[in-house]
Amino acid sequence: MIDVAVTGAGGRMGSKIIKSILQQDDMRLAAAIEAPHTPLEGKDVGETMGMGKIGVKITGAENLQDTLKEKKPHVLVDFTIASAALDTIKTTAQAGVNLVVGTTGFSDEELEIIKGVIEENQVAAVISSNMSIGVNVFFKMVEELAGLLPDYDVEIIEAHHHHKRDAPSGTAVTAFELIAQRLERKPDEVGVYGRQGMVGERTREEIGIHAVRGGDIVGDHTVIFAGDGERLEIVHRAHSRQVFVSGVIKALRYVNGAQKGKISGMADVLGLK
Repeated sequence: MIDVAVTGAGGRMGSKIIKSILQQDDMRLAAAIEAPHTPLEGKDVGETMGMGKIGVKITGAENLQDTLKEKKPHVLVDFTIASAALDTIKTTAQAGVNLVVGTTGFSDEELEIIKGVIEENQVAAVISSNMSIGVNVFFKMVEELAGLLPDYDVEIIEAHHHHKRDAPSGTAVTAFELIAQRLERKPDEVGVYGRQGMVGERTREEIGIHAVRGGDIVGDHTVIFAGDGERLEIVHRAHSRQVFVSGVIKALRYVNGAQKGKISGMADVLGLK
């Protein structure tokens, strides 16, 4: 049995993850964690989701260390915001608990800190900008196409709901980095984030990245390979957040047997490497 702690338990993703965990025969919800000093603290998480009592009370993140010590989960899932997730990851790793992280928006410096704390505490982790199975196939396809079409112009467009805080999306950034690496270009030299004014003629080296925010768009990603007289577009559209939850469930089963002190991605979970 895999005992799981979930942060952001009252949020859109957290509640969906909890519902899916409760449907698995090999998983058990060990802890439900919300923002520090949350008014939900002490309430049964099942009742807050309209499911009735399930026997797991919500705890505030300020008590995370004590919660992990008491509940002893095998793995913690974090789908929150980068500023909060960094401390969560540190505390969880120091408690010897494995991690599945779908939070995006970390800086390069924060990612280095995360890598260091996971190595130092010898826990296993799956960290991905997008847990969707389809998106990770999308990543593999755009990377391969970049190698097949090295002279084509590349543009990336992503669209999300108006609640999303970071831009561009972590998924768009991952696609950009994979393409740049395949084309042997330095990401910090070729990325162009939107365009305005007299920007001049487009260079062959640059890769455009554009963010759209509006309504309740779950997540759309398009990579355009444009050549003379033709273009090829690879598109992934998420119709529901359940696509991310399905990936989380796979990651939960994978991480407890994964190498300690190492960060795996969804390509490892899905055997796409």
